[in-house]
Formats: sequence, C-alpha cells, structure tokens
Amino acid sequence: MKIKPLSDHIVIEPISQEEKTKTGIFLPQTAEKEKPEQGKIIAIGSGRRLSSGKRMPLEVKVGDTVLFAKYGPNEIKVGEKEYLIAKEEDILAILE
Repeated sequence: MKIKPLSDHIVIEPISQEEKTKTGIFLPQTAEKEKPEQGKIIAIGSGRRLSSGKRMPLEVKVGDTVLFAKYGPNEIKVGEKEYLIAKEEDILAILE
C-alpha cells in the first residue's frame, strides 16, 4: 500500500534509537524508550493552499532526514511498518 499525504502533511519513517547508551550499557527490548525525534521523509503532500488559491510548496523533499517535534506527529501502521504523519510546521530542521 502506498501513502499519499494531503496538503502540507508529510509521511516520516522514524529512525530507531541506539540500543546502547553513551556509557556502553545495552538496553533490553522491554526498556521504556523515548519517542523518536529523527526520521526520513518518504512522502510529501502537494503543499499548503494560500488564501489566493495558489499552493505554497513544502521546504522539505522526499529523502530528507529531519528533526521533528517529539509529540507533534501522529503514529500510523501500514502493514508491519510504523510511520509518522506530521504537518510541515512540526518539522524543526533538516539534517545534512
């Protein structure tokens, strides 16, 4: 199944966190983990519609790795994969 977001929505594949802490301690699968804040964009909408009727293109593109607000995106599951759907305003930065 393919996801086609509408307007200024963006589909993000979250980048999983390290299973090891900075001090070298491995985290078990049962450990409570923070929500991811980084991801790779896999689909974007056509842009936000302005009051003039024109569309404002998004600043991000498919393939960008981005930082986003921790609790901004909505979680969805398609098949066995989990994705996030966010608005462009939830994207904080593009990682280069």
